[in-house]
Amino acid sequence: MKILLVEDEEKLAEALKRGLEMSGYTVDIISDGRKALTRISLHRNDYDVVILDLMLPSMDGHEICKEMRANDITVPILVLTARAETDTKVELLLSGADDYLVKPFSFAELSARVQALLRRPSGSLPQILYAGDITLNPATREATREGRELPLTLKEFGLLEYFMRHPNTVVNREDLLSHLWDFNYVGFSNVVDVHIKNLRRKLDGEKGDGILETVRGVGYRLRV
Repeated sequence: MKILLVEDEEKLAEALKRGLEMSGYTVDIISDGRKALTRISLHRNDYDVVILDLMLPSMDGHEICKEMRANDITVPILVLTARAETDTKVELLLSGADDYLVKPFSFAELSARVQALLRRPSGSLPQILYAGDITLNPATREATREGRELPLTLKEFGLLEYFMRHPNTVVNREDLLSHLWDFNYVGFSNVVDVHIKNLRRKLDGEKGDGILETVRGVGYRLRV
C-alpha cells in the first residue's frame, strides 16, 4: 500500500514516514499544498490513502479535498488538524475528507485510522449488488446508477453498500456507526448525517428522486 503524506512540519512528517514504513507502507512526503494536489492529480492511481495536514503553504487541506473530489479523485483522505471544533470537523467531511485526526495524536491511532480506511469487504460477499437502477461492485469499488458512474469516497461507498444489502429497510445511525466505523470510533453524532448528505447528492444527480430517504427520528432508507 502506498501513502501520500502531505505535511509541512518536517520532524513530524519524517517521524510518521518512519512509523508507516515500519508498518509496511510506502510513503511519499510533500510539504506544499499546491504541489500535493498536482501530484495526486497526475498520479491518482498510485496512492491508496492521502494523509493531509489542514494548514499548508500555498493551498490548505480544505481546498485540496474539494479539488480532489471535484476532479473525481476518490482516494481516501485522512486529515490531520490542530482544530477540534465541531464546525471544523463538519467542514472537513463536507469538503470530501473520509476521516480526521486531531493533533496531538498517537501513532497507534493514526495507524488504526489508516487501516480502517483501507479495509475492504471479505471475498465471501456477493461480487455484484443490484438495487433498482443502482449497481455496485464491492471488489472494484465501482458504483453506477442508470449507467452513470458514481464518484464515491470510501465511506460513501461503504454506506451505499450497506443500504443495498438492506433495501427498503429503515437503518438507524447506530447501525451505520457500528458497521462502517468499526474501529474504536469516538466522534460527534452527526458524522453519519454529513456523509449521507454527500451520498444523497451523488445518487440523485439530475434525477432528483430522493431514492435515499430520511425517516424522521429513526434513520434512513434506500427506497427501490
